[in-house]
Amino acid sequence: MVVGAFPMAKLLYLGIRQVSKPLANRIKEAARRSEFFKTYICLPPAQLYHWVEMRTKMRIMGFRGTAIKPLNEEAAAELGAELLGEATIFIVGGGCLVLEYWRHQSQQRHKEEEQRAAWDALRDEVGHLALALEALQAQVQAVPPQSALEELRAQVQEVRAQLCAAGERPPASHAASSAQN
Repeated sequence: MVVGAFPMAKLLYLGIRQVSKPLANRIKEAARRSEFFKTYICLPPAQLYHWVEMRTKMRIMGFRGTAIKPLNEEAAAELGAELLGEATIFIVGGGCLVLEYWRHQSQQRHKEEEQRAAWDALRDEVGHLALALEALQAQVQAVPPQSALEELRAQVQEVRAQLCAAGERPPASHAASSAQN
């Protein structure tokens, strides 16, 4: 049932999120210390984010066409490190969702294959039972009808009567069986 699986999925998600936060913090610290990270990885996204944010705020307030000053290097490096950390957490969470989706799809495919195999097995068994039924019907049709058996019994009794009339006595086993009939 899904209810039993839900707490495990939630715990797994929280565990991965807790693991990704220290990873994001390490990346932030490395971004603050390294000039290459600052210059090429943190500053451009931070400046772009600042520009889009300020432009949106200015348009909301009614100012159009005003020039937006870029952030200073210290603030841009800090904002870029924060963006990088949040992106790391987002990517790890998204990766977990994709992996869970793939796992669910493979389970669903496996379940459908099992159902298809069971369906095929039932179809084969029905086919075998239909063949057996046809064979039994053929055997039943091959057996002489009841009226033919009655005719044979009547003929046997006539032969016995003729034998008795001729003076021969039927054996005891035949007499007992004819008495039963």
